[in-house]
Amino acid sequence: MTVHKLCNETDLNIGDKKAFKIADEHILLYRLDDGFYATQAGCTHLFKSMEKGLLIDGDKIQCPLHRATFDVRTGEPTLWAHFPPGIQLLNKVRKEKPLKTYTLKIDNGEISVDLSVAA
Repeated sequence: MTVHKLCNETDLNIGDKKAFKIADEHILLYRLDDGFYATQAGCTHLFKSMEKGLLIDGDKIQCPLHRATFDVRTGEPTLWAHFPPGIQLLNKVRKEKPLKTYTLKIDNGEISVDLSVAA
């Protein structure tokens, strides 16, 4: 089965995020003011977990390691890794790459992720 229940809508307030491990996937679920979104939990720069990353500007997740930011809705990078000074040298090898996003299903207040469908 590729659809997995994550939680109930009421488990997250607007601005919250929650990490899940489903099969071999590490997922971050976000509740924004316009709904729920899910991305891979690891930053595409050096794969650091973004579970403790900050949600900024209401719709972007910032990696706690090198401060790369990604649009939660699309997974696209909005600012590539830039901290500490000098990390830009590594960026010549580690090019910008979007986060994987996941398709969510909400039924009777229950949020599920479909791992077979890329968002």
